[in-house]
Amino acid sequence: MIKQTTVKQKFLLYLILSAIAVAMLFPLLWLLSTALKSPTEDIFTHWLPTQPTWNNFRVVWQTYPFGQYLWNSTIIAVLTVCLNLLFCSLAAYPLARLDFRGRDSIFAGVIATIMIPFQIVMIPLYILTVQLGLRNTYLGVIFPSLASAFGIFLLRQAFQGVPKELEEAARIDACSELGIWWYIMLPSIRPALVTLAIFVFIGSWSDFLWPLIVLDRPEYYTLPLGVAKLASALDLDWRMIAAGSIISIIPVIFLFVFLQRYIIPTETGSGVKG
Repeated sequence: MIKQTTVKQKFLLYLILSAIAVAMLFPLLWLLSTALKSPTEDIFTHWLPTQPTWNNFRVVWQTYPFGQYLWNSTIIAVLTVCLNLLFCSLAAYPLARLDFRGRDSIFAGVIATIMIPFQIVMIPLYILTVQLGLRNTYLGVIFPSLASAFGIFLLRQAFQGVPKELEEAARIDACSELGIWWYIMLPSIRPALVTLAIFVFIGSWSDFLWPLIVLDRPEYYTLPLGVAKLASALDLDWRMIAAGSIISIIPVIFLFVFLQRYIIPTETGSGVKG
């Protein structure tokens, strides 16, 4: 009787989770369905395409420089992730492991910046970007995302979970602070680094407002700007817009599928015996 109840509970749980998954995936499935419909089909009458075609993707790719948009977004996102991980980890390590005056006040000030909307600092950032000569450059798009309060907070919490015995052993071996940060701390918090990398990549890849402000040369456009240009040029041809949107989100899906297996808590303390 107990076993039957357990089976029924699992079935009900899987049914609820499946319903939630379908609800979450519905916009993506509708987008793909629209992108596969031929020009003769009404996108609102039939949910599934009666004559699926890949022609919309071919037209979008050949008519507009989506290859260049894809390259620009990739360069910007990868550089943003690398620089964000570097600066956030360098800032989080002393806030987590070193003891100095004002450490808690500095950390509180960093966390307080999370409450400041981007729109408030957008104009000063733009003026600084122009003065530095970074307008219409990759670095100009990356500039506001070199570090983030969320990233510092996430990595600081991860650093605090590393056993002190590993750090003390490294100090006995005359390892410098940078050596401890590089050889001991960073490998120990790999899941946190991967998690932050995914968040930063998705945020950079889908960012629309800041690239729209700092870029006005089409050869530097990112994919969100390219899709917006596509929407305005095709007079709301939803099939082409859907095809362009699918092209823009495919790399993000592949990234998450590839990296999700690394987002697993690791037992850092397993290397400590005593």
